[in-house]
Amino acid sequence: MKPVRVGVWGVGTWGEKHARVYHALEEADLVGVYDHHPGRAAEVAARHGCRAFESAEALLAGCEAVSIAVPTVSHRAAVEQAAATGRHALVEKPMAPCVADADAMIEAARRAEITLQVGQVERFNPALLAARPHVRSPKFIECHRLAVFQPRSLDIDVVFDLMIHDLDVVIDIVGAPPSSLSAVGVAVLSENEDIANARLEFADGCVANLTASRVSQERLRRIRFFQSDSYLSIDLFEKTGEMLQVDVGRLRAARANPLAALTAITRSRLQPVGGEPLTLELSAFLGSLRGEAEGAASASSGRSALAVAEEVRAAMKRRARQWSSLSNAAS
Repeated sequence: MKPVRVGVWGVGTWGEKHARVYHALEEADLVGVYDHHPGRAAEVAARHGCRAFESAEALLAGCEAVSIAVPTVSHRAAVEQAAATGRHALVEKPMAPCVADADAMIEAARRAEITLQVGQVERFNPALLAARPHVRSPKFIECHRLAVFQPRSLDIDVVFDLMIHDLDVVIDIVGAPPSSLSAVGVAVLSENEDIANARLEFADGCVANLTASRVSQERLRRIRFFQSDSYLSIDLFEKTGEMLQVDVGRLRAARANPLAALTAITRSRLQPVGGEPLTLELSAFLGSLRGEAEGAASASSGRSALAVAEEVRAAMKRRARQWSSLSNAAS
């Protein structure tokens, strides 16, 4: 198996992780990195045994595929440049700052006949992978994603920074975007919303409640699935999960006897497959280029999550205007 020559464009905190993983993957040949801060590029290149390129053009000339981990506002330009040189691309989440940019990126990839995928890395969380075979037509989904404050990604709100992971997971599992939604958000330590809650309703009757915060005093990433005959709780941070399975027939027969009804419920631990999510994602991306794997999240999936994130953002702004109007009327 000939390794794919790959590069990393943008080596901030997350981009360096791409470089580290590519350096360790047998199916990848990390040719180098580029960053608009030459010193940072040189530091990361030395750490991971590759070249620090002096320009994005030079990086693209030396590789077959590239991870793009530049600021979100620059994703479109970077993808269009990669497509113009015929280089496959994995762009970090959120795919773009707006759906219009995402559409332009998809069109550029289509014209150039390159593969464009999106780094929705939570899809590859071992706990979620273990749960997926058991998630069937959920009635209610609850997501909590809490993070301590970090002075990065403050150019985007918490929906585009954190909640978009859960939006992608929920849309992918339900198989369709929500038919309606409502949301509320509050800015605490930045100029954008740092805490947000969204309620998504789907045409099949499923309801999802998502909460995200980047000003929490604890770290929490959890998803719960409530189904007609089971309940699954997934700790994405700890990469663990459990499932409660209900024997509906036995439960109905035992309605008159609450103690006997307990025997109708079976509790079990999920068995996550080992592996770092980013390693699994980048390996899938490379595998898809060789026609051997499904790949990371598709560009169309990245666009879907982005479109719903835009709707959540708009709903938060509407709610904020309503609060402002009520406050002004009261005063």
